Amino acid sequence: MSQAKSTPKPVSNAKAPGAAKPRLEKVAVEVVSEAVDEASPPPEIVEPDPEFTPQQVEEARKKYLLKRFWISARGYWSRNGDRLAWPCTIGLLALICINVGFQYGINVWNRSIFDAIESRDAHTVYFLSVVFLPLVAGNAGLVVAQVFLRMTMQRRWRSWLTTSVIGRWLANGRYYQLNLVSGDHQNPEARIAEDLRIATESPVDFVAGVTSAFLAASTFIVVLWTIGGALTLPIGGSSVTIPGFLVITAVIYAAITSTSMVFIGRHFVELSEKKNQREAEFRYTLTRVRENGESIALLGGEEEERSGIDNTFGHVLKQWALLTGQHMRTALVSQGSSLFAPVVPVLLCAPKFLEGSMTLGQVMQAASAFAIVQGAFGWLVDNYPRLADWNASARRIASLMMSLDGLERAEQSDALGRINRGETDGCAMLSLKDLSVSLDDGTAVVEETEVAIAAGERVLVSGESGSGKSTLVRAIAGLWPWGGGSVNFHPDKRMFMLPQRPYVPSGTLRRAAAYPGAADNWTLKEIRAALDKVGLGHLNDRIEEEAPWDQTLSGGEKQRLAFARLLLHAPDIVVLDEATAALDEKSQDKMMETIIHELPDVTIISVAHRVELEAYHSRKITLERRKGRAKLVSDIDLIPRKGGRKLLASLLRRRRSK
Repeated sequence: MSQAKSTPKPVSNAKAPGAAKPRLEKVAVEVVSEAVDEASPPPEIVEPDPEFTPQQVEEARKKYLLKRFWISARGYWSRNGDRLAWPCTIGLLALICINVGFQYGINVWNRSIFDAIESRDAHTVYFLSVVFLPLVAGNAGLVVAQVFLRMTMQRRWRSWLTTSVIGRWLANGRYYQLNLVSGDHQNPEARIAEDLRIATESPVDFVAGVTSAFLAASTFIVVLWTIGGALTLPIGGSSVTIPGFLVITAVIYAAITSTSMVFIGRHFVELSEKKNQREAEFRYTLTRVRENGESIALLGGEEEERSGIDNTFGHVLKQWALLTGQHMRTALVSQGSSLFAPVVPVLLCAPKFLEGSMTLGQVMQAASAFAIVQGAFGWLVDNYPRLADWNASARRIASLMMSLDGLERAEQSDALGRINRGETDGCAMLSLKDLSVSLDDGTAVVEETEVAIAAGERVLVSGESGSGKSTLVRAIAGLWPWGGGSVNFHPDKRMFMLPQRPYVPSGTLRRAAAYPGAADNWTLKEIRAALDKVGLGHLNDRIEEEAPWDQTLSGGEKQRLAFARLLLHAPDIVVLDEATAALDEKSQDKMMETIIHELPDVTIISVAHRVELEAYHSRKITLERRKGRAKLVSDIDLIPRKGGRKLLASLLRRRRSK
């Protein structure tokens, strides 16, 4: 996208190109005020044991991914985390403890009411009916408070971690560099939006659920042990006494159901991970069709796109079918468990009740306690699918974090070599000193480039496709960190990039024209004047209209809009990367003449194939690919230095006269 390296106005406050880092604004409804400690280095790379088999390596990688997620996620409770993290956590745990107390109170009430009914004690029944109301109200209030604290924690944790990940993703052009490096980071937008949400919501639910289950199990096991006592079974001529038979039965019952769930759902994590990836790929395919709708429509590629969409959606359905089988098997265990759980304690207590050693209230209290204990022990049965989904989402967001770690290491380490960015000596506006550009694996792309560009020069960079021109532009813009040598700019000067495909943000045409500055940085009169100069005056009446301008404007109109931005921002250096490729020759001439007339002192670096552009440049640099890498093979003056501007002006006058 068109990119200025500093604030458009005022010029005196501008920083050198490449010195300013992208600044993260609000990314959520409520962004946590505490900043993430960005100064901390990324975790070191953990290499697997060389003796591991491929399967063991994959298992080790999956374990490390979960560890990598927690390295960043636990920062929410650190000194630089959210100020409400610990109050919310402690408050939630306290409410869970109090709620277990209310559950115990209702359990005791259950025993008392049935004993009163059995003995036909009307006074006690009426009294307990009145007592039941505050018990229910208290329990309901506690549940509502738990929901509030739990969801507040989830929202703030997601906000904090999303802010951190987006900050790292946007910093130093990493969102762009991810497209250039290998790694498991496809569809980062889906990982940040969806997987990170699941990865932060589920752990809060799990901790709250496990804590509640543990406290409930501990409390009501004591109830079962106390009420049930021992069970004596006659076997042959002797008898066997089983102490705490209700507790033992509850443990055995829960062990059977949990073991069955673990065995049946052992592939849940893998299937959930694949399902999430396929869903992300499907969303990306649909997004690509929307973004490239004009090209597809002009080429009549609907059938081919439909085939691609159907193929991608087929993968989604296949993963859902496999996941459906898993859900069916787990539902069988879960449903069977929920049906048996209330009946088992009643059947076990029936002999004691019939012989008179247990009251009806004790039987009902035992049944209630048994159901609570079974529910606590069966927490895994009910939440295993969600646990698997969280596992898959946490790994996907951790994979993105690891790719960002790699880019950050490349910026901080000299192992692969880094392109230095500094200031020029003397009056040079831009200089490349012994510049080499390499891939993230060290493979050289461009090497030994030595160029100095004076203020006001207009330099044309040419070469065949694949000769490294665009790579050189990325290095100049600071988007490509790997290599050697240095890119130096004149201090306090600003650079503006015009790519071949200009970015058009959503919103009004005024905002699109002012981008990346704010729409109100310029008056309507100034923006209309800029649009007039680039041939977009017919859109002046729609300047405040919100429309899908990215889809409405043609390729040529988008490039004209980018030139209007250039006139508004009035930078010191402009880099044109095939910025006139969508314009016809006459329109191209008009754009170049406009720049030279409106910004006579601007330094221009153009990357282009058209030879007609030589007339608007004073110098030509040619790159040539040799032995797999590009080198600068010529640097010639298109216009003699002395009187060069007069000659260029005469050329422009001749073109206007035609």
